[in-house]
Amino acid sequence: MGVPMVEVGPEALTFAQVVAVARDGARVVLTDEALKLIGEARAHIEELSARPTPVYGVSTGFGALATRHIAPELRDQLQLNIVRSHAAGSGPEVEREVVRALMLLRLRTLATGRTGVQPTTARTLAALLNAGITPQVFEYGSLGCSGDLAPLAHVALALIGEGSVRDADGGLKPAADALGAAGIAPVKLAAKEGLALLNGTDGMLGMLVLAMEDLRRLLRAADVAAAMTVEALLGTDRVFAADLQALRPHPGQAASAANLRALLAASEIMESHRGPDCTRVQDAYSLRCAPQVNGAARDTLEHAELVAGREMASAIDNPVVLPDGRVESNGNFHGAPIAYVLDFLAVPVADVASMSERRTDRMLDKGRSGGLPAFLADDPGVDSGHMIAQYTQAGIVSELKRLAAPASADSIPSSAMQEDHVSMGWNAARKLRRAVDGLAQVIAIEILTAARALDLRTPLRPGPATGAVVAKLREAVPSPGPDRYLAPEIAAATALVRDGSLIAAAEAVTGPLS
Repeated sequence: MGVPMVEVGPEALTFAQVVAVARDGARVVLTDEALKLIGEARAHIEELSARPTPVYGVSTGFGALATRHIAPELRDQLQLNIVRSHAAGSGPEVEREVVRALMLLRLRTLATGRTGVQPTTARTLAALLNAGITPQVFEYGSLGCSGDLAPLAHVALALIGEGSVRDADGGLKPAADALGAAGIAPVKLAAKEGLALLNGTDGMLGMLVLAMEDLRRLLRAADVAAAMTVEALLGTDRVFAADLQALRPHPGQAASAANLRALLAASEIMESHRGPDCTRVQDAYSLRCAPQVNGAARDTLEHAELVAGREMASAIDNPVVLPDGRVESNGNFHGAPIAYVLDFLAVPVADVASMSERRTDRMLDKGRSGGLPAFLADDPGVDSGHMIAQYTQAGIVSELKRLAAPASADSIPSSAMQEDHVSMGWNAARKLRRAVDGLAQVIAIEILTAARALDLRTPLRPGPATGAVVAKLREAVPSPGPDRYLAPEIAAATALVRDGSLIAAAEAVTGPLS
């Protein structure tokens, strides 16, 4: 069965719809209501354009040049000029999924009928998405205020048949050639349209939605990793008891602790050290406090989802066309709400990874691992085991701590001091993407190491859930033995973390994890 069609109207899209279009190539269609609203707003713009009185964005310049009244015969050129001049991005090419998310979210704002574009312009943007044509957008160029100007300008450039794009197969070609091959006519921009295509928070919002999708999966994987390590280190699960967790009623903490209880249920290894002979009073914080850290990350993610949901229901443009026909300037393009949560999320990403790395280190230290061989090596001294895998984790965690520094605390004035405070939300989004990627690798290394440790606890068997994770991992990574090329095993484990395969293996036993 193919990916379902996503209907784009004035109402908010869901997070799942954004992911479906951005990552899975779902097709889009504008609803009849959207086309009606777009047409009504366009009629207002055309009426205002015919008046002698200047209207910002319709018959004036932009930003610090807003005081100039533009003659009617120059207005089409004005729209072309703003797109061409603002398509000033630089640096590495932005990922296809990010650009598609940006395009979809801009299309949805156009569908609200608050921007004043022609219906043809909205239809053409939808056609680009459906043809798999992805404009080339670059890393640098957005300050996150007046929205993501340069990234959106590169998309608008493709709409008019200029600039470069990737076709459905990923080939780089001139936009005019790609549009021609797809049977799509370039847009002829009219009054207000250049600005309407550029003035949104769609890039930073799209990256937030994609990061949230990944983090929902990674935080469950972090619980899986923590459970496996608690088990491998002969830790206690008593601290995860529901009545203890209820003394501090943070919902994320409760969910994480419930996951740990389910994952550790019926473990022979856990049962082997219960009872009066157990000398373990309490575990190190990286084991004992896993629900508190993984749970706080969940609560931060929930806040981000709240903010993202509000932004998804917004119509961001400047000026904006109101239902009564007024065209009003506003500051809704300022990216602060999105920038803040992008920065907030980078903090728990770094902290969850830091705790994961500390647990991994304990498994490798003969003095703290409860009888496991040094570095989990087959023949310590001859073999190094997972010694350097922990180095890799440490290097990533160090980078994640740097990425946790807020981008939104910075502002560099622009446009001759007209735009004298900006959000840097795009920068916050770019670094969060790198942070999420690093977290996946750190968790994968912990799971890889914990699986090796659990195998070394034989003949005692892990619990059914953690055992299922080990079994799934062993389809791609061999059992413990002498040293071998470790990088491919880390890559394989990371792929299984990212695609949810290891979580699915655990959930086949536990049921859905929170």
